[in-house]
Amino acid sequence: MKLLAHILCLCLALALAWADHHADHHHHHEAPDRCLGLEMDGAAVNEEGVPYFFKGHHLFKGFHGKAELSNESFAELDDHHHLGHVDAAFRMHFEDNPNEHDRMFFFLDNKAFSFYKHKLEDGYPKDISEVFPGIPDHLDAAVECPKPECDEDSVIFFKQHEIFHYNVRTKAVDEKEFKMPSCTSAFRFMDHYYCFHGHMFSKFDPKTGEVHGKYPKEARDFFMRCSKFSDESDHLERERCSRVHLDAITSDHAGNMYAFRGHHFLREDDNDTLTADTIENAFPELHSEVDAVFSYQDHLYMIKDHQVFAYKTGDTHTHLEGYPKPVKEELGIDGPFDAAFVCDDHHIVHIIKDGNLYDVDLQASPRVATNGRPISLFKKVDAAMCGPKGIKVILGNHFYSFESPMILAAARFLPEQHRVSMTLFGCDH
Repeated sequence: MKLLAHILCLCLALALAWADHHADHHHHHEAPDRCLGLEMDGAAVNEEGVPYFFKGHHLFKGFHGKAELSNESFAELDDHHHLGHVDAAFRMHFEDNPNEHDRMFFFLDNKAFSFYKHKLEDGYPKDISEVFPGIPDHLDAAVECPKPECDEDSVIFFKQHEIFHYNVRTKAVDEKEFKMPSCTSAFRFMDHYYCFHGHMFSKFDPKTGEVHGKYPKEARDFFMRCSKFSDESDHLERERCSRVHLDAITSDHAGNMYAFRGHHFLREDDNDTLTADTIENAFPELHSEVDAVFSYQDHLYMIKDHQVFAYKTGDTHTHLEGYPKPVKEELGIDGPFDAAFVCDDHHIVHIIKDGNLYDVDLQASPRVATNGRPISLFKKVDAAMCGPKGIKVILGNHFYSFESPMILAAARFLPEQHRVSMTLFGCDH
C-alpha cells in the first residue's frame, strides 16, 4: 500500500512537471501582437533597409505583418545560452572597414553577437568589453550614428540614464547627458533617430540628445500598421506622418487626392485641406486594405485581391450597382497587382504587376491588357499615381517622379528621391 502511494505521488509529480514544461513551451512560441502596444527589446535596420523589431523570442520584420521566431532568421541565437531575447541591437556603419561594416550586433547580458547576412561570425559571442571596450554590460539600447550625423562613425549605447558615444575608428568612449527619458530601444531610420520608451517614442538629435516638437508619441501611430490605434491617437497626424508605406494612391477628376494605408485613408481636397477616415466608414463594401486604386472620369476603381469595386465620387462615395466584378473580367488581366493609374483625361489605365507595365484601353470592349514591358528600376512598387506633373511611383517611404509611362518603362537611373510624408502630406517631423 505504501509502495502504491509512492508510485501515485511520482506519477503526479511527473504529470505536473510535463504540464509546466508544456505551458512554458506554449508561452515560448506564443506570438506577441505589436498593435496592443509592446515595449520592444531591440530595433535595427538590416542591410536591405528592412526594419527589424525584437520582442522576447520573436522578431517583427517591417512595419506590418505577424511576428516570427527570431531563430528562424538568426538560427545561432538558440545555440548560445538559449538566447530568448536581446537587450539591444544595431547595424554597424563603418565603410572604411569592410570586415565590420553592415554587421548586425545583438547584445545579451555581457555578450555581443555579430551577424553578417544572418550568419553568426566566427568567434562570437564575445564579451562586450572585448568588442566595445569601455561599454558596460546589460545594455538597454544601441544605435549606429554614421558621420556626418555624428562627428565620426559612431555607435550610441544607452544604459538607464547613461549615454556612451563609441568611436568605431579609435574606440574612444565619450559619455554624454541626454535630457530625455531612458531608452528601452533605439532606432535610426531615414536619417532620423528614435528613442523608444516602452510603446512611446521621441525623435532626438544624436549629437546632443535634444528633442524638438511634441514628444513622446505613440509608436503604433508611426511605425506599425494596425486596424485600431490608441484612444489618444491623432488620426490625421498619424496618417500624414506614418513611416508605414502606402497601399494605393490616386486623384479624382475634381483634384482630390486619396491615399490608402491599411484600414485608413487620407483625402486632400483641391483646397489642400487634409482629412483622415477609415475605409470601413467611407467605402463599407471594401472594409479595409486595397491593392490599387485609379480614377477614371468621375469614378474611383478600387482593386482588392481579384475583385474591382467602383464608386462615384462626391461628398459621399456611392457604390456602383453590379460591383464588385472580377478583375480579369473588368480589366482583362488577373489580379492582384501593385498599382494602377490613368494620366490626364486619357482612357488608358496603366497597370504595374510583377515588375511589368501594361496598358488597358477603358473604352475597348472587351478590355485587354496590352503592351507589356518590363520596368527595370523596380521589381515591386507600393503605389503609383499620375497627375499634371507626371507619374509618382511610391516605394516605401519615398517616391520618384517620371514625366510619362514611356519614360518610366525606359528609365535606367533613379530620379531624385522625395519623402512621401513631407512632400505629399506636409509632415514636418
